[in-house]
Amino acid sequence: KPRYLMGVGYPLDLVVCTALGVDMYDCVYPTRTARFGVALVGGDAPGTMRLKANEYGADERVIMEGCECQACKGGYSRARLHGLLKNANPLAASLMTSHNIAYMMTLVRGMRTAIMEGRYADFAKGFVGDQFRGKESGGQDVPTWVREALAAGGIEV
Repeated sequence: KPRYLMGVGYPLDLVVCTALGVDMYDCVYPTRTARFGVALVGGDAPGTMRLKANEYGADERVIMEGCECQACKGGYSRARLHGLLKNANPLAASLMTSHNIAYMMTLVRGMRTAIMEGRYADFAKGFVGDQFRGKESGGQDVPTWVREALAAGGIEV
């Protein structure tokens, strides 16, 4: 029987709750956060990117290399999106929403593939390891709640 969880939409929460047996999610987080100028990103610095911040005003890179969204494939730079966001241009919200949904779809496809291939534990460990690189590496340690929740799902990090 499918397990549905409403209102949970942070990428980390999806990975953890999937380990606990949740199958379906419904949340406004990716679209709402996009309207506030926040992009969900993976890669070398995973998490969120606040494109309204002045540091992106001259950054000519796309939000995330390899992303298939309209913004990244269309060559919209972080600087261009920064300017659109600062001027409350509706195109910015649309492009950011496209990006965040593409990010979440890629994440969920990866989760589904890992489940079907019997390697979800490794997927979850890798995702958590990317998000929390440890204080010795200049990042944060894995929060206790994440360790405990994953352990309840049979995954030790």
